[in-house]
Amino acid sequence: MSTAPAAVPGPLSRWVAGARPRTLPAAAVPVVVGTAVGWWMRSGAPGGGRLVAGPDAVIWWRAGMALVVALALQVGTNYANDYSDGVRGTDRGRVGPLRLVASGSATPESVRRAALACFGVAGAAGLALAASTTWWLVPVGAACVVAGWLYTGGPRPYGYLGLGEAFVFLFFGVVATVGSAYVQRQAFGLWWVCVPVGLLSTALLEANNLRDVAGDAAAGKRTLAVRVGPRRARWLYVGSLAGVVAGIAGAAAVRPWALVALGALPLGLRPSRAVLDGASGRELLAVLARTGQLQLAVGALLALGIVL
Repeated sequence: MSTAPAAVPGPLSRWVAGARPRTLPAAAVPVVVGTAVGWWMRSGAPGGGRLVAGPDAVIWWRAGMALVVALALQVGTNYANDYSDGVRGTDRGRVGPLRLVASGSATPESVRRAALACFGVAGAAGLALAASTTWWLVPVGAACVVAGWLYTGGPRPYGYLGLGEAFVFLFFGVVATVGSAYVQRQAFGLWWVCVPVGLLSTALLEANNLRDVAGDAAAGKRTLAVRVGPRRARWLYVGSLAGVVAGIAGAAAVRPWALVALGALPLGLRPSRAVLDGASGRELLAVLARTGQLQLAVGALLALGIVL
């Protein structure tokens, strides 16, 4: 990841770049897909009865609050990672988005405060959702904040132990998707749609870790890509995308139009080919961008297929 502050001209642009906006689809897609599932449950899911029809089947303010929670958690986690990696010195000489602490663009304390502020925003929106649904959302939200901070923070960050992909699947797949559906209907249904959503986020992280594998190994950051080696990490990326196909097929068993999401999968061919052909370092920046585009396209089409 780039360490040149001059690449980002102004203070505001610096903070926007440090928030890593290209990672935001990982936060938005689960909310969109989960809200589509909530619409289905409220407008006539089998066994649930028809409650509301049409656009009113979505409780829009809850969907909006769920999106605020997800985006604030994502940005807060990005700032927290920037802070923790920066003070540990593991971000020096990286390829990719600006790192605020490592580049000297912001002080560690200011980045830490920014992370806590984002977590505070997520907490406030989450409390509003909990007050209108169930207070069990509070410990779930607290677990999300703790997971965001401990990814690279704390005495034994799990991102340094090769557990990042598992936690990303859990929180950006299962928790975010199922939670966004739950706040609509206060029930669980079509929960396995979280599988393709989570695997897309896993593939995104795997591409990121594959890009940084040499620097992480030198810095003692034992990501999954470092632990299994670049060759196996490349197959983990492709395997995650293959799992997306199976996940979409599973959703289609209940909502057949979910198969329209398969129309986005050709977007995964170029990044998969690049990864298997041995792309490394800066060459993987294009893979990351295309994986994000695939994530958005699959999420949008999957949500459309659920509501059709």
